[in-house]
Order: sequence, then C-alpha cells, then structure tokens
Amino acid sequence: MRVYGEVVTTERLTPQLVRVVLGGPGLEGLAAPAATDAYVNAFFVPEGAPYSVPFADDAVRELPRDQRPYPRRYTVRDWDEAHQQLTLDFVVHGDVGLAGRWATHAQPGDRLQFRGPAGDWGPDPDADWYLLVGDESALPAIAATAEAVPAGKPVVAVVEVEDSDGEIALTSPGDLETVWLHRSEGQDGDLLLEAVRALPLPSGRACAFVHGEAVATRAVRAHLLREGVVHRDDLSASPYWRRPMTDEEWRSIKAAWQREVEQDVPA
Repeated sequence: MRVYGEVVTTERLTPQLVRVVLGGPGLEGLAAPAATDAYVNAFFVPEGAPYSVPFADDAVRELPRDQRPYPRRYTVRDWDEAHQQLTLDFVVHGDVGLAGRWATHAQPGDRLQFRGPAGDWGPDPDADWYLLVGDESALPAIAATAEAVPAGKPVVAVVEVEDSDGEIALTSPGDLETVWLHRSEGQDGDLLLEAVRALPLPSGRACAFVHGEAVATRAVRAHLLREGVVHRDDLSASPYWRRPMTDEEWRSIKAAWQREVEQDVPA
C-alpha cells in the first residue's frame, strides 16, 4: 500500500537522530503491524524532479534514474491510531544522503510518500529474557521492542552511539538494563561484540534482536550462536548499513553478504 504523510512536527533527539511525525489525510487507512521491527519503504524525491508528492508509479517509472524517487527503509517508531500520526526516527549526518538531508530540513506541511508498513518480528512473550543490540540505526526498533516485552522480564539493551550526547531514554515494562557504548572512546566495529561478550547474561531462554552496521552485526550474531546464548529461531539479526559504503553501494552487495553470513555458523 502506497500512502503519504505530511510533516506535523520534527525534533532533534540527539546530534545524530531526528524524529519526524507525519499526519494528514494521506495516511487514511494506514494500519501498522504489531511487529516491533515494522518499517516503511520511503521515497525521497530528488531536487529539481518534475513531480511532487503524491505521485503515481507510472509518472516516474520512465524518468531518468537521477530524477526518480530514491527508496529507503525506515523503522516505524510509533503509530498513533487515535490521532493518525506516524513517527519515524532518522539517523542524520549533516547534509549527507537524501533521507538524512530531508529529515534535517523537514518543515510542517512537507510530504513524504512510502509503501507499507511491513514487518513480522516481535519479542516472543514466552522467552525468559531479551537481548537488544545495535547502533543508532537500530535504536527505533530497540526502543519499540523494549516497550513490548512482558512486564518484569529481564531486558538487556547494548547500544553503540557516537558519545553521551547520542543517548536517549529507553523505557520498558520489563526489568531493563541499558549499556551505552561510545565510539569516541573506543575502536569502531569491536565495541558491540566486546560488550556482549562481557555481559553477565540472565539464565533461561533468550530472545535476541541484533541489527545495525554489517560487520558489527555479523560478529555479534556469530558469537551468540557459537556460544549457545540464543537459539537460531529466537534470533533476529540483520545489517542495515555497512561502513564506509554509501547506501547504494551497500544495497548492491547486501544479498551476497547475507549469504556469506549464513555460513559463519551453519545450521
């Protein structure tokens, strides 16, 4: 389903994270799935394109590539059914990248078109405890998952950000422990793995969510499976991006990368 929203508010949560709330009649009929990894496939219109939101597929399909909308996936941070408002959190790096640049400069009334939402993962209520691992790109899903676990159950969140200014408040009905890791104080790529290795883990059956940068995600996934911390069926692990690649470069090799990752710890 392709719909569009109009910017209601924007908020700079951290130097690297901008929250955009969308509303308006273009969201009529939207029904977000219960999954905490729910996402939309957003379409960002290049500067100078001869069309605007809302647009029809047929109107843009035959245009030169540099004028067609660029798709990017973003996690649904929240869907307010009563007010028909969709909240998306964007990782931004100044004016780099179409999506980050759009979020940085978004003003009330600006429009964003997307397909979705889709998603099919959420914390298993029958698990004994939950492990949530990732960087800024995974924070919206980590936050949504922490809020969805059963009351009183242990939840461990391990999150890598640039520095203390990148931390945000996480809440949960579970017994939440959050470990913040700062890239400015450590070596890129190894922080998450080293922190997960050092954790005093709760006993019982774990349900784990590990997403973010490709190399870091791969290392943590392999460790959890090799050490038997979590069963394969209870693990959601996927790379959102890869340092130092652009989004287009990463998309071109992502499928092959994921096939390699599956062989790290054969089933």
